[in-house]
Amino acid sequence: MTGPRDLNAQIESLVNRLRRRQVVGSWSVSLETALLLRQVVSVARWNQVNVLINLVKDVGGKLVMAQPRELAVGNIVRRVLRLIRDVYNSEVSNSNTNLTSTSEEVEDDDKDYEDDNMIKSPPQKSKTYDLQSYSGPGSIISSSFFSSSASMINLLGDGSVSGKEASLDYDRNLLNSFFFLHLKPTIISELQELINELENMYVNIADQAMEHIHSNEIIMTVGKSRTVEMFLKTAAKKRKFSIVVAETSPKYLGHEMALSLSQAGIDTTVISDSAIFAVMSRVNKVIMGTHAVLANGGLISVSGTQMVATAAKHHSTPVVVCTGLYKLSPLYPYDEDSFNDLVAPDPVMSFDEGELIDKVTILNPYYDYVSPELVSLFITNTGGHPPSYLYRLINENYDPEDTVI
Repeated sequence: MTGPRDLNAQIESLVNRLRRRQVVGSWSVSLETALLLRQVVSVARWNQVNVLINLVKDVGGKLVMAQPRELAVGNIVRRVLRLIRDVYNSEVSNSNTNLTSTSEEVEDDDKDYEDDNMIKSPPQKSKTYDLQSYSGPGSIISSSFFSSSASMINLLGDGSVSGKEASLDYDRNLLNSFFFLHLKPTIISELQELINELENMYVNIADQAMEHIHSNEIIMTVGKSRTVEMFLKTAAKKRKFSIVVAETSPKYLGHEMALSLSQAGIDTTVISDSAIFAVMSRVNKVIMGTHAVLANGGLISVSGTQMVATAAKHHSTPVVVCTGLYKLSPLYPYDEDSFNDLVAPDPVMSFDEGELIDKVTILNPYYDYVSPELVSLFITNTGGHPPSYLYRLINENYDPEDTVI
């Protein structure tokens, strides 16, 4: 069995891999984070929900600090925290319901027992029960229990406690004893469902392709997205359409995307980024992926996406974004640049041009921020949603207490 030392080693391993960019991509880091947090819940020692929540927050904080630009890490941590709270509240509600039901049954049985005694015997000034010999309907405690546990006798009193009170105390102790034993496997089961959701995310989104892509359409996409790639390939099995791919200089991810689509038998055309506005008038819709979706519906996507979305807005072309719910973040873009990442400028201007390099400062941003006004529809693994609906998805998946980890 994995011990605490092995767990700490797993946490440090993932932190180091995130720092070194050995784990890249929103889906990969999300799955790694979910698997690690399931291990934390399973192996770590805790007997209170607050202890578990603080432990998950501590581990999640380390992962977020290791790679702040991967917003999916924080999203998964927040979903796990919300999941833990929901499971705990559900178990508490069920326990209270069971305890209330038990107390009502005990009260009814005890009342019937007292009524029978009143009929069979004359009234008495006072009545006390001997807990070691009493076995009426209102009691669920046997004499063998008291002979083996003197501490319970001291807890219940000196023998003058009614059978109803004794049974209620015993029920409460049982619930408190076995509550957390049942809570851990329930949380682990819910975490496994989250992992299954991540593993089946691409298939769930691709299954909706036939609802949004029609025959003989011209569709534009930008960069390379695994989600969009499977979405288009699924639609191509039954529909014939054309794809226009923007090359997204200087990374030229569009070339890889075009090659993959053409190998699947889809009519694909690669265009330079400068031709996006000119070609947009012939496009029926834009379908693209994203790195993250912010709370206001804005996108953090590959560089060049902003230009495509703006051109589509000018030509009244709908923009459809394919993304999983794990990319939905409760953070707001108060500072858009804080979500961006600057990479090496060498692809833009090589160091061979020494004289010019000394006179200019070159910034090569990896991401673009796309405002929510430019997006028409989000296609997630739970269905299609407009940008105005995202606030409800955030309320369903995250707790306001966990916005800042």
